[in-house]
Amino acid sequence: MENKLNFFGLVVIYLAARYVMGVDVGTTSTKAVLYETDGSAYESAYAHYPLIKENPEMAEQDLDEIFSAVLKTIKAVIEKAEVGPTDIAGIGFSSAMHSLILMDAELMPLTRSITWADNRSKKYASMLKHSEVGKRFYEKTGTPLHPMSPLSKMLWLKAEKPEVFQAARWFIGIKEYILWRLFGEFVVDYSVASATGLFNIREFRWDQEIMEFCGITSQMLPLPVSPGHQLSGLSEEVGELLGLAADTPFIVGGNDGCLANLGMGAIRAGTATITIGTSGAVRMTSDKPHVSPEGRTFSYILDENHYVNGGAVNNGGNIFDWAIKQFMPANIADEELYDKAMEMIANVAPGADGLVFHPYLNGERAPLWNADARGNFSGINMLHTKEHFLRSVLEGICLNLKDVLAAVSTMNGEPKKIIASGGFSRSQMWRQILTDIIGMPIEFPETFESSCTGAALITLKSLGLVESVDDAEEMMGASIEHQPNEDNKSVYAAMFPRYQEMSRLLQEFYTEK
Repeated sequence: MENKLNFFGLVVIYLAARYVMGVDVGTTSTKAVLYETDGSAYESAYAHYPLIKENPEMAEQDLDEIFSAVLKTIKAVIEKAEVGPTDIAGIGFSSAMHSLILMDAELMPLTRSITWADNRSKKYASMLKHSEVGKRFYEKTGTPLHPMSPLSKMLWLKAEKPEVFQAARWFIGIKEYILWRLFGEFVVDYSVASATGLFNIREFRWDQEIMEFCGITSQMLPLPVSPGHQLSGLSEEVGELLGLAADTPFIVGGNDGCLANLGMGAIRAGTATITIGTSGAVRMTSDKPHVSPEGRTFSYILDENHYVNGGAVNNGGNIFDWAIKQFMPANIADEELYDKAMEMIANVAPGADGLVFHPYLNGERAPLWNADARGNFSGINMLHTKEHFLRSVLEGICLNLKDVLAAVSTMNGEPKKIIASGGFSRSQMWRQILTDIIGMPIEFPETFESSCTGAALITLKSLGLVESVDDAEEMMGASIEHQPNEDNKSVYAAMFPRYQEMSRLLQEFYTEK
């Protein structure tokens, strides 16, 4: 082999295999992207699936459905690209955080995958949050005390479903389940483990005190491994189904948030990322963990040398979808709704003439970490129209992210550069509103599926095809930069303290049970 190609500006070692793949197992879809070893996305495939919600607090996934989606997307990419079994150098994984699956001693699942969006453990998360023990756990793990975390889910199951809890031999997440189905091993990367609420992020091990508190042992949890850890040995049946060689390396990878930062090139201190998809997040990468005294930010492991510190929100594009359904005329075709909504918003002045929206319709993680939080409009007067409400919703989503950015910046320093991505970025209007509210220039990269890209880079590093991930900002490629409109920036700068103060004052009306 020889030094030959260049992956987004990084030195790459050429092998016979021409491609690597990144697979991201998300909350409502799995995505697979094939990359050439020069870094360009070559082909992609998607498989969608529903969340199972038998009551308002539940949010689960069917295990067979998720596993089938992973196989389907890998196979579809390989078939679409018309590549052979020896053309794939390796496949890296990304997955959503905080999922929990219980399995018995016979390796039969006792639960579906209980996702981050499941709120049934909120009573136990609240009790822990307001205790000295909980504060100590947060300091160790960097995972905020909230129903999203496996720690809270385990306490809920132990108290309310003791027969299930006692029957459990293994406590794992969705990516660990998929890799077990493929290779028969229970392993978890440091990145996913660091978001469980059970993992000491400074010592890179399951925390003994927390395990004892939950009533489990480390032998009941997957083996923690580096994100670059490789698995191989596909069965003949699976290899033929996917069109892969049996010895194709599968790289364990990381969690979707940390890998999204890597895939967006935000690997250096001083760069903040904002993502808005169904939900949203603000993140900054550093060489050490940062936790807030109030427990308002997370700190997760990217790899042995990098941490991603930030805050995730429950309420992003899903809230704007809700607003469109409530405030748009019924006679507009579905495919035109989004563009028409943006046209209506453009006719309303920044600040929506005093109408303020707090977007906590699904409870909230950062900055409140309160599963019982609820949304509200304030400042309504007789002159406000549907257009005002639509703009207020869009502004509220962005103001909430500014609130999270303020908390993250307190711990990590003020950002010198901001990169934003997600489904929202296809709208010039939404991009400009976010830029005006944040109040500084924002870059919107054309990075293709950033979590998949991050998984691909971890794969290249694991395979020895790149020297380091430290130069990942070279991956960003082309981007669009928005500058804040100074007049609009002033309106939002005056509006933000009111938004923030009201958010805190209303906390006393949200009942945590």
